[in-house]
Amino acid sequence: MIAPGHYEIVVVGAGISGIGAAIALDRIGVTDVAILDRGTELGGTWRDNTYPGCACDVPSGLYSFSFAPNPDWSRLFAGQAEIRAYIEKTAAAHRVPERVSFGTEVLRSQWNPTASRWTIDTTKGTFTANAVIAAAGPWNEPLTPDIPGLNTFPGEVFHSSQWNHDFDLRGKRVAVVGTGASAVQFVPAIQPKVGRLHLYQRTAQWVLPKPDHPVPGAEKWVMRSIPGAHKALRAIEYSIMEGLGFGFRNPWLLRTVQQIGRAHLLATVRDPKLRKALTPDYTLGCKRLLMSNTYYPALTKPNVEVHPNAVARVDGNTVIGADGQRREVDAIIFGTGFHVLDMPIGATVFDGQGRSLDDHWKGSPKAYLGTAIAGFPNAFVLLGPALGTGHTSAFMILEAQLDYLAKAVDYARANDWSPMSPRREVQEAFNAEVQEALQGTVYNAGGCQSYFLDVNGRNSFNWPWSTDRMRDRLGVFDAAAYETMETVH
Repeated sequence: MIAPGHYEIVVVGAGISGIGAAIALDRIGVTDVAILDRGTELGGTWRDNTYPGCACDVPSGLYSFSFAPNPDWSRLFAGQAEIRAYIEKTAAAHRVPERVSFGTEVLRSQWNPTASRWTIDTTKGTFTANAVIAAAGPWNEPLTPDIPGLNTFPGEVFHSSQWNHDFDLRGKRVAVVGTGASAVQFVPAIQPKVGRLHLYQRTAQWVLPKPDHPVPGAEKWVMRSIPGAHKALRAIEYSIMEGLGFGFRNPWLLRTVQQIGRAHLLATVRDPKLRKALTPDYTLGCKRLLMSNTYYPALTKPNVEVHPNAVARVDGNTVIGADGQRREVDAIIFGTGFHVLDMPIGATVFDGQGRSLDDHWKGSPKAYLGTAIAGFPNAFVLLGPALGTGHTSAFMILEAQLDYLAKAVDYARANDWSPMSPRREVQEAFNAEVQEALQGTVYNAGGCQSYFLDVNGRNSFNWPWSTDRMRDRLGVFDAAAYETMETVH
């Protein structure tokens, strides 16, 4: 039973990052760990996102821990329920659930320089720890736009990550705001049920065909029975995705891949006006890469109207587009993503002087190797700034970080948890290197506005090199990059 008190390490979040952290710590003999999660079950984003059609957009073989292969994926791209079941099974096999305090929301975490420990105030009481690991990830806090008049809407309103399954969509007039990864999945799933669907699209998205298919029984047998088969499959999928990543660093190559997107659009959308509205004006990869075989066909159905503009305001049950068109609806569903770079932890994590991460970051999150933050001793962030990619699996990034984390914790324990944080000049040098390398990538040079860019227009999200380079860089812990208790201030 996890209760308020002192632990060697406190992990915030019980999704794939928190579970992975607990397993990595256990491997190096750290078992005095408390995992705090505001939810009532494991799974993080895969627990919360239950919208119709929710699935992975990375091959399942890659979207899993390398140390816990799953030979039983039913599809090449697994659905939400299957991924969640995998996460729960993996956590149970490593006895992670017994280290979790559910229904525990972190209100404030602050470094105590006198006691050389973290104080974590929660809705269940106060925890203290030698080190804290922020594992909530960038996809946990829904982003709902502030639309004038939304509070006057008498119908049903919800975000895709807070799907109201009790609301019967059959025959309803529905406005969908946003056309990102979630909307591309749930729009085709709800289109046959609703009476009328109004899709509000500020920016057209590149949507590639999804090479998804059920996994044959024979392939499952091979994965279960032949040593090394799963590792070989993972290596093949990794190589394919890394090839795409090479294109992200050389945007001229992606303009060739765009032709697949154009052909997909041409083959599925015959109406020239609609096709024009759905044609992006930036390089593929500048925004998150989307794949679907059903999204474009759904938009051609007679009960769907695509509005290629934002929502200007809501007046009662009427949604008014930026073009002035008015549409009466019964429900509004937001597919508008998450607070990715304005992470909620920024306002709740404080240094020894009472300055928050937000105060330090000023809108542009920075960390050393995306993992440790100058001025915040014995603190680590998983899936942190400057580590995101547009092509590979979050598990690949996470496992590289967990390798680094284990080495850092080993070093800290060998030094009796003497406070340590990255030297500011080292952190600045790393981030300057990242920013310089990003300039030529499609993320920065693709001609779009994306969630990769923070409020200051700086790309605080992406890793500009290969995943191999990430693993190499995070595979080495350099104690000289850190300052210790005598100099931490």
